[in-house]
Amino acid sequence: MPNIHPKTTPIYQTSVFTFDDLSALELYFEQPGQNYMYTRYGNPNTDELAQEVNKLEGGIGGVVTSSGMSAILAAVLAVCKAGDHVLCAEEIYGGSAALLSQELTRIGIEVTYVPSEDMYTLKKYTKANTRLMLAETMSNPLLQVLDIAKLAQETKKLSIKLVIDNTFATPVLTKPLALGADMVMHSVTKYLSGHSDVTAGVVVCQQEEDLQRVQTVMKIYGLNLSPFEGWLAARGLKTLRLRMKQHCSNALAIAQFLQQHPKVEQVWYPGLEAHPQHALAKQQGQDMFGGMLSFRIKDEKEAVNRFMQGLTSIPFAPSLAGVSTSISYPMGTSHRSLSTQQQQKLGITTGVIRLSVGIEEPEELIAELEQALEQV
Repeated sequence: MPNIHPKTTPIYQTSVFTFDDLSALELYFEQPGQNYMYTRYGNPNTDELAQEVNKLEGGIGGVVTSSGMSAILAAVLAVCKAGDHVLCAEEIYGGSAALLSQELTRIGIEVTYVPSEDMYTLKKYTKANTRLMLAETMSNPLLQVLDIAKLAQETKKLSIKLVIDNTFATPVLTKPLALGADMVMHSVTKYLSGHSDVTAGVVVCQQEEDLQRVQTVMKIYGLNLSPFEGWLAARGLKTLRLRMKQHCSNALAIAQFLQQHPKVEQVWYPGLEAHPQHALAKQQGQDMFGGMLSFRIKDEKEAVNRFMQGLTSIPFAPSLAGVSTSISYPMGTSHRSLSTQQQQKLGITTGVIRLSVGIEEPEELIAELEQALEQV
């Protein structure tokens, strides 16, 4: 067979790898990482993706998982067992809250939610069995920006592991490990892959012991990613820097447009000077503010429906961060599992719409939004 030197990693669409003899099998266990045995344990495509994300985040290694949710699960279970206690930011993705409150509590892990105003003074929320704090670089859906370095100082003081969900920011804007976090995770489904055609997650670690535990959880719980999706995500990752610049530029232009529109009552975007953490976002995000924003029109379902129906090409879709712009409705999708009281406390009301700004021409997006707002 001729020598083949592909420029792009081929797809290793196999569930199992072969060995020449018993010596080769023993070498697999004696020198981990030198060979492959079973795709649930590791595959060249998923390893490539993990290595590239790790390089961007500046960790000592990464583990790819089947989704963003399984990445959060792997990170938590790497540190916590039954009888342990977890802290979580009160304003967080609804799926993360559901995992903690509905499922992990069933296996004996206790959860306490920390209000935004107490994020940097955790002592009154911690217990002798507190092991971990979970928070987001930018919160979903109202884009509150976390001072990661400040929170990391607090968690280190209390000997708690800090896990940061960096999905909204990406390492192009912010590198949580460099700011003191112990682990950083992503829903690769979103910006890292970027084309709305992959479901995947990743956890990147600062310490070897955490990396080994995450790897073990991924293998034993069967949280692995398929080779093809690993290949697709690694392919998408190659354009991350270019895409993020356009996402950020477009989102700022749209936020400024929405801010002055008479039908829009409030805009949440860290790039606006009126945003309470604008200075922090500017410094922590390398002068970029992300491609996500939320805004509120009148708190009437009929008004929200008219707005959605007035959009000609921007779809109503529950996910985010693809190259094409989309809108979602936090009250009915991502934060549906929260009680009405919890939604109201966070500011997620009937008129709140989340906009995932794509990489199209900003003038076209603004024209379409203007047309839809005329229907409100």
